[in-house]
Amino acid sequence: MLARLRGRIEEIDENQVIVDVGAFGIIVAMPVSQIAQMHEGQTVALYTHLHVREQDISLFGFTTEEELQLFQLLLGVDGVGPRLALNILSTLPPDTLRLAVANEEPGILTRVPGIGAKSARKILFHLKDKLAPTDLGAAGIHAMSDDDADVIEALTSLGYSVVEAQRAVQALPKDVKGVEERLVLALAQLAP
Repeated sequence: MLARLRGRIEEIDENQVIVDVGAFGIIVAMPVSQIAQMHEGQTVALYTHLHVREQDISLFGFTTEEELQLFQLLLGVDGVGPRLALNILSTLPPDTLRLAVANEEPGILTRVPGIGAKSARKILFHLKDKLAPTDLGAAGIHAMSDDDADVIEALTSLGYSVVEAQRAVQALPKDVKGVEERLVLALAQLAP
């Protein structure tokens, strides 16, 4: 019904934006990682998914068609609703999700709040034949290590957003080992 939406961001909340499209202000739920890159007054073009339930109509928006397709694939998994699918895309970049599926690594998905080991395995099983393999290694994309997950958890407990923590961890040199050293470097990057 609504495939795309173009307008000016009128207001930004934690997990949604209000997009002014002429006479209407439309609430669009989005991944936190994308909202963090937006500002009020910015003109956006979003790929959208309209989710209709008995008591609710919600619009979900994404800056890329790939993320919309991943969202819709996640909705096809039994037990994954739109809020959980959005939470997955807020926590894991599309390439990390693809890598988790390609390498059958449920541990990556269990880092998403609200997903346990059983749900992670179910999601991987559902997506394994639906996501086209890509050459992620050549693109420099690697699975998140346990140390990286611990650093992200520490940073978020200190008040940084998941997106800020992920960016700081991704920017760390791969030769730095150990949670403490990685945390110190990440904090140095995040300091103003």
